[in-house]
Amino acid sequence: MINLIPPEMKESYRYARRNYHLSHWAAACLVAIFGALLITGFGLLHIHQASRSYENQVATARQNLADQNFTKVQAEVRDMSNNLQLATQVLSKQVLFSELLQRLGTIMPADTILTNLTISQSQKGINVTAKAKTYTAATQLQVNMTDTKNELFSKADIVSISCSGATSYPCSVSISAQFSPNNPFLFVSNSGVKK
Repeated sequence: MINLIPPEMKESYRYARRNYHLSHWAAACLVAIFGALLITGFGLLHIHQASRSYENQVATARQNLADQNFTKVQAEVRDMSNNLQLATQVLSKQVLFSELLQRLGTIMPADTILTNLTISQSQKGINVTAKAKTYTAATQLQVNMTDTKNELFSKADIVSISCSGATSYPCSVSISAQFSPNNPFLFVSNSGVKK
């Protein structure tokens, strides 16, 4: 078949077909761009809503903590813990004086009387002051205190002995003694077990 259409018309038909295909491609690109914009818009909206929801949750959690006064409660718990540790330290060094005095009374030699009893500065021992009728009785007190059978003191040193003949108990003795580690009259032993 012979095409007798003039060349100008052939050319316009060819461009018309090309324009038709280009218009389809342009419409498809516009639809794709519109779809991408729509998806991006929904994504941004969702992210914004999720961000606002999380901000509300964080604000609620902070408000709950503020209502519960978390920092004040934490400070009170810390203070209570410190007080408990201090009480434990004090009790670990406490001496049961009522029983200690009874035991000291049993180891006091004849012709001696106890006049003073003080805890030493280190709280690991005591200072004993006593009166005695004789110099020998005064030194015997130190010997009795260091006796291993009574388990009271690991060491007892005579600080001073002085005698003057004016009273019925003329000699005065001062002894510094350290508690034995296994002393039964310490309220809490070194191992932390109550006696």
